Amino acid sequence: MTPRSALNRTLLALVGLVLLGGGLLILFAGLDLYRRHDLAPPAGWPLTTPADVLLGSADRARWSSQGWWWWPAVIAALVVAALLALGWLLAQLSRRRPGSLPVGGTPPQEGVELRDRALSEAIANEAGALPGVGHAAVLITGRPGRHRTRIKLTLTPEGTPGATLGALCEGPIGTARRSTGLTDMPTEVRLQVSRHGPHRVE
Repeated sequence: MTPRSALNRTLLALVGLVLLGGGLLILFAGLDLYRRHDLAPPAGWPLTTPADVLLGSADRARWSSQGWWWWPAVIAALVVAALLALGWLLAQLSRRRPGSLPVGGTPPQEGVELRDRALSEAIANEAGALPGVGHAAVLITGRPGRHRTRIKLTLTPEGTPGATLGALCEGPIGTARRSTGLTDMPTEVRLQVSRHGPHRVE
């Protein structure tokens, strides 16, 4: 998991918890569940009956007496929050994959380019045919000029990590680097062993 994805998941989890808590608070008050089920909310708990409001008359009068700056400050805070949310949304929609990679060097010769998905499939097919590999999955991420290859290999019970990594570097990864002309192509490899039943010894 990248730091960006970890931050996104944390923010989404926090926003989800806030929305869930607010929704449950409104739901309990709107359906009058506290009274129906003889529940005692904590002291000072907001919205305990259907007639309750989030901001009462006394609170509105108290905040209004603070001066003219109060409402502009609230509006400015809401605008800043909306802009931050919009910026975060646009960042999520931005391309995280390189799209096309040059073939034979940079700039690409004669305008020939290779789609990242096609290169991923080619690496996966070649890696899946290596001895001791049961399944291979490849994903190329990053932005143009800053590619990163993530490879996940599922080894058979007979496969050995050292030999498999050596064959992977000399075979599929070496082929991809020669094809694209990218000498600097960071690669992350994850190995796992496929499940198999216990062998019976007679």
